Amino acid sequence: MIDQASGLRELVSKSDTKNSKFITIASGKGGVGKTNFAVNFSYILANEFKKRVLLIDADIGMANVHLFLGLDKGKNIKHLFTGEKIENIIQHAAGFDVLVGFSGIDDFFEMEDVSIQTVINQLELVSQEYDYIIIDTGAGIDEKVASFLRASHKSYVITTPEPTALMDAYALIKTLYNLYKYDNFKIVVNMCKNKEEGEQTFNKLKISTNKFLGIDIELLGVLPFTNNLRQAVKRKELVAVLYPKDGYTNSIRRICKEELKVESVTHDKFWQKLFDFMGKN
Repeated sequence: MIDQASGLRELVSKSDTKNSKFITIASGKGGVGKTNFAVNFSYILANEFKKRVLLIDADIGMANVHLFLGLDKGKNIKHLFTGEKIENIIQHAAGFDVLVGFSGIDDFFEMEDVSIQTVINQLELVSQEYDYIIIDTGAGIDEKVASFLRASHKSYVITTPEPTALMDAYALIKTLYNLYKYDNFKIVVNMCKNKEEGEQTFNKLKISTNKFLGIDIELLGVLPFTNNLRQAVKRKELVAVLYPKDGYTNSIRRICKEELKVESVTHDKFWQKLFDFMGKN
């Protein structure tokens, strides 16, 4: 194990920096369509825009990305902490790669003793192979979610016009800003009757963040409510695959186009920062 860790460190230190983008997807509460967005966003980036994408299910305790993609839940992130090599647990589906999460454990590190630095080095090394690393976190705000958000280049916060969803989205933003001065939030308003409802919802959130926190947030996109999404979930398929011309799919496609306009940033030890923030290194 020590030899493997040393070899990985050397590879990471010698490899050329890769302009990988880390995007964390979060929500103030469950039921707002966060994971649906994550898998369809990853699919469109990979298949229509030919980007190398790694989707990571970091919703520890309630992991469900594998259900959307028909993947083996037995091959998951948990095994990194029992000494498994990362190349043996990354799975491929729908044109992109996935690190499946796991359920039924309260603490991310309640596992067999293994060098955390070894895990970090494996994750750092493999991340350099991708253009985008999309991280689907758990709903709400806790130490683990906060750590993923803080370490990311940017965060997408998914909400809906429902008042409780909007309040919880504000609470998430407020907590991250007040505790850590993190303010790189892009807002996606889901389940909207029309574009106007989505924009009005965003403006309510923007007014609150401006007035009470003194920060600006950006509207990334408005996603319409669609029955096709429900049908796709029932069939365990992606709506972007079954209904490529649906308004929901088109809206995510526009978000992808906007994301691709953003200038690349240097790969900057995301995983090292993450574990440092979690106090696990």
